[in-house]
Order: sequence, then C-alpha cells, then structure tokens
Amino acid sequence: MNSPAKLRVGFILGRSFTLSAFALFIDTLRLASDELDRSGRVSADWHVLASSKNPVKSSCGVQVVPTSGFVDPAHFSHVVVVGGLLNVEEPVDAETTRYLRRVAAANVPLIGLCTGTFILADAGLMKNHECCVSWLHARDFQDRFPDHVVRSDRIFHLDENRGSCAGGSSAADMAALIVRSHISEDAERNALEVLQIDHARSPFHLQARRTFADEAEDVRIKATLLAMEQHINDRIPITQLARQVGVSRRQLERLFKEKAGMSPANAYKRVRLIHAKALVANTDASMLEIALEAGFESASHFARTFKKFHGQSPSELRTAAIHI
Repeated sequence: MNSPAKLRVGFILGRSFTLSAFALFIDTLRLASDELDRSGRVSADWHVLASSKNPVKSSCGVQVVPTSGFVDPAHFSHVVVVGGLLNVEEPVDAETTRYLRRVAAANVPLIGLCTGTFILADAGLMKNHECCVSWLHARDFQDRFPDHVVRSDRIFHLDENRGSCAGGSSAADMAALIVRSHISEDAERNALEVLQIDHARSPFHLQARRTFADEAEDVRIKATLLAMEQHINDRIPITQLARQVGVSRRQLERLFKEKAGMSPANAYKRVRLIHAKALVANTDASMLEIALEAGFESASHFARTFKKFHGQSPSELRTAAIHI
C-alpha cells in the first residue's frame, strides 16, 4: 500500500452486502485506471478493508475476501461502505464502526452504497448530510433516523465529505462522477464504454421505481392514478375520472382523502410535477415546452408551482444538473 495512486478507494462490505452495487462501483474504477481493458492500477487503486481476513458473504451467497486490515485513513481518497439486506442485525462489527469514525475524523469522504447509508447513519456519521436511499428503503430509513434528511427521488447524492447512493446500476454513475473529478473525462469514458454504458447519469436522475399508481392499494385509486399518468398534458376533469371508475366525484374525493391522504386534484398535480421534474433534469426542452407537456397554461405558473413542490425552481434544478 505504499505510493498509492491518486484515486484510492477503500471498500467496507457489510454482511449480506449487495454484490451488484459493489461490482459496478469497483469495476468502474478498474476500467478507468488504465487504457482499454488492461486492468492496471495506473490512475486508481482499491482495497477491501475488514477487521479480519474472514470472507464476507454477499446477499446472493458469493463471498469476497478482504485484501487489507484497517490502515491509516489518509491512504484513501474515499471509503465506500456497501450495505445489503436490512434484516441483518449487525452488518458490521464494533471495530469497523470505530474505524469509520476514524475515517470521518480524518476528513476522508465516506460513501454509503445501497444500504451502506444505514450503516453510516447508525455510526452517527450522516447527520447534517443529505441521505439518498432507494425508494424501497426510504420509510425504513425515516423510521430509524427521524432526525436525518432522506430523499428517494434521485439516484445518488455527493457532497464534499459524504455520499449516498440508492444502489443497483446507479453505483456505476456515482463511481463515474468520482472518476471524472479525480482522474479525467477520458478515464470515465473508457470505463463506461467497456461496461457498455452509453453515458453516466447525473445525481439528479430520477430513481427507477414503481409509478405513483403502483403504490395504491385500492383498485379505484390505482385506476384513477393510471388515467392521470396517461393524460398529463390533456388533463381529464375529476368528474370524468370518477365516472370512469364507477363512483361520483364526491365519493372519489372521500376515497382519496381516506386512502391516499390527499384530494384527487392534488394527486393529479403531484403526477404532473414529478413528470415535469424528469423533463427538466434530463432533457433540453424549454421551460415553456415542459410547462405545456405537464399540463400548465404558462411557464410562470409552472415555475411557481414547481418551486413550491420541489423546493427549487426549474431553472435552478437544470443549472445544478448541468454543472454536475
């Protein structure tokens, strides 16, 4: 571990970690570190760290043998914690938790990959940092860490000292951003091309997930939400939506209030604004075009409503996405 490469990443694997997230992240580093597929550790280096030499079993049963003990955190530019199944009582041991706190004290950036963010939060290392987790685990995170800021719309978040990632294929996107920042755009391009990934997605890219309608348990609400998602720019009157599912408008209002905690009109607005956010962050369409596509009559009305719902204006979101 002498004379490490300029991008040096230490990995800590939780018990029953997600193999795909770990593999995509480390392979992005491997391919970015050398030309083509030569796999030399020219521009990057990495180690799997652990308190013992015992193999760590992933959630799919494949085991990974650690390559290093807990060395001085100064050896690394980042330390990545890879989580997995949430039903594991102690994903890391006490010695690992103490080491993570040493890493934080040394101001080495810590990244939670998949449910690795839970491990960092358990160690008290995610307070005052935005926590990006999968929509599948967002409720669990909120219940366990009610004083933390959590979001499950974006695929990952990265600030100066902390990172968090929903996992899955977004592990490669986060690794690509780190490669671009610490090595070069050419290195990033080489890694993505060999991995057969067209381009890296920005942190603002929306998580792939079930639609708003899929979350509904009542079949009438589900059918109504599906109709809303299919008619975003040519909005259907609430009365007509009610008629389509065989109830009166008043019955539909009561049903949404009881089962969804909001009115049909507010649910429709949410569907349109979520769609609009994806267009703002991931397309070059003008704000007027997006406003009309999302069923708004003017760009100004769209901008006001968008900021109230998402906490930032459409132009602020796009500017941030461009500069990632």
